[in-house]
Amino acid sequence: MTDRRPPRPPPKEPLDRDERSGNGESSHSRCDLASQLRGLRICRSNPRFASNRASVMSTASTASNSTTASSRSNRSRFSVMSSASSVSSVSSTPPPSYHQSSRTKLRAVPPTTSPALAFQNILFTLSDTPVRYENAGLLDEALRAVPVETIFEEADFNHQLMQAEAASLGTTPEFGVQECMVKALLKWFKNTFFHWISTPKCKHCGHETVNQGAMQPTPDEKARGAGRTEIFICADPACGEIERFPRYSDVWTLMQTRRGRCGEWANCFTMLCRAMGWRARWVWNSEDHVWTEVWSETAKRWCHVDACEEAFDRPMMYADNWKKRLGYCIAFSHEGATDVTRRYVRNRREHGRPRERCTEENLVWILNQIRNKRRERLSAEDRRRCEKEDEDEELELRRFEINPLRKLKEKDASELGRTSGTADWIRQRGEDGMGQLGGGEEMFWQQDGR
Repeated sequence: MTDRRPPRPPPKEPLDRDERSGNGESSHSRCDLASQLRGLRICRSNPRFASNRASVMSTASTASNSTTASSRSNRSRFSVMSSASSVSSVSSTPPPSYHQSSRTKLRAVPPTTSPALAFQNILFTLSDTPVRYENAGLLDEALRAVPVETIFEEADFNHQLMQAEAASLGTTPEFGVQECMVKALLKWFKNTFFHWISTPKCKHCGHETVNQGAMQPTPDEKARGAGRTEIFICADPACGEIERFPRYSDVWTLMQTRRGRCGEWANCFTMLCRAMGWRARWVWNSEDHVWTEVWSETAKRWCHVDACEEAFDRPMMYADNWKKRLGYCIAFSHEGATDVTRRYVRNRREHGRPRERCTEENLVWILNQIRNKRRERLSAEDRRRCEKEDEDEELELRRFEINPLRKLKEKDASELGRTSGTADWIRQRGEDGMGQLGGGEEMFWQQDGR
C-alpha cells in the first residue's frame, strides 16, 4: 500500500532563548535594547546628555513592549516615566525667554542686529562704572569719611544678639560680623551721610521748585561726571529763581555733594563697600533702578543691598512689595558681569517684562566679553576662583527656576511700596505697591540708570 502521510518537514535549527520564549524577538533586538538602556543610564548620570532624557526614555519604552514577562516591570517603569515626561511637556506653558533649562547651556552668539548692538554698547559702557572704584587714593579718602569704629561696635552688638537668638533656638546664625557691618553701614549711609533729592529747594528763598525738564550739563558739570542736568524753577512767583540739579556719576564728586536719587545712592554706597574691603557689585536694572550686591563671607553668596531702602538680602522687594516688573538685572564688578535677573524675578509671568533688546545667546556673548576683559590681568588662581563662583551662582539661579515660588525670608515683607522719594514721584514710577506698571521703559536707554 502507498503511504499517504505527508512528508516530514525538514528539521529546524535549535531555537535560541528569545525564540523559545515565544515572543518572536531575536537576540539582536535584545542587544539593541540593552544598548539603549545603557545609553539611558549614561544620560541620567551625565548632564551633557540629560536634555535628551525624554526621547531616550520613549525609545526604551517602545522597544521594551515586545520583551518577555521577566522585563515587564522595567517596561512599565520606563513607560510611566515617558508618559509623565510627555504630559509635562504638553501641559506646561512655554518658559520665559531667560528661563533656560537647567540641563542646557546657551551658546554664545555675537549680536548682529541694530538693537542688539546698541544694547551691547550700553552694557559695555555700564561695565566701566565699578572699575572707577578701584582707585587706592579714592578708597582711602572715602574710608576717612566712614565712622568705622562706630559701625563695628554696632555690628558686634547686633551679631551677639543674633548668636544669642540662634542659640536659644538651637540653630546657627546665617550671617556673621561682616554682614552686620553691612547693615550698620546701610543705616549710617541712609540716615546720616547721604540725602535724598526729589526736587531741590530754592537756594534763594527756600521754597519748593517745579521740574522744567533736563538739558546738557555745563563744561564744569560735565567734567565732574554729570550726564545731564535737571532744571527746576522756584514755585514762588515772586522769586522765580532757577535751580540746577546736575546728575553726577563721579563718585569723588558724590562724596562732596552727598545728595541725589537711586543712581547716586547706589554708586556712592557701592564704592564705600569697596573702601571697607568688601567685594561688591553694582547692579543695573533696565527699568530705571540701581542697587548693590555684597559678597557674604559667611553665606558664600551674593546678597542684595539697597541703600535707598536700607534693605539687606531682600531680593524680592521689588517684585513683591513694589509690584515692579523687571526685564534685565545685570551685576557689574571689576571682575566681570552677570545676569542676575532670576534672583529678583522668581515668577516671570507676574513680575517679568519682555527681554527683547537682544537674544539670550547674544546676552551670553556680551557678558562673556566683559568677563574676559576684566579678568585678562588676573592671576590664574583668581580666574579659577571667579569661574568657580560663576558656576556656583548659576546653580543658585537655576534653583530659582526649578522652584519659582521660593522666596527668601525678608524683613517687613508686609509693607508695600517704596519708601525713598515723595509719594507723587513713587506713584509716577509705579513703585507704590499698587500693582500699576509705570516708569522705567522710557528711561531704558539712559546709561546712568536712574
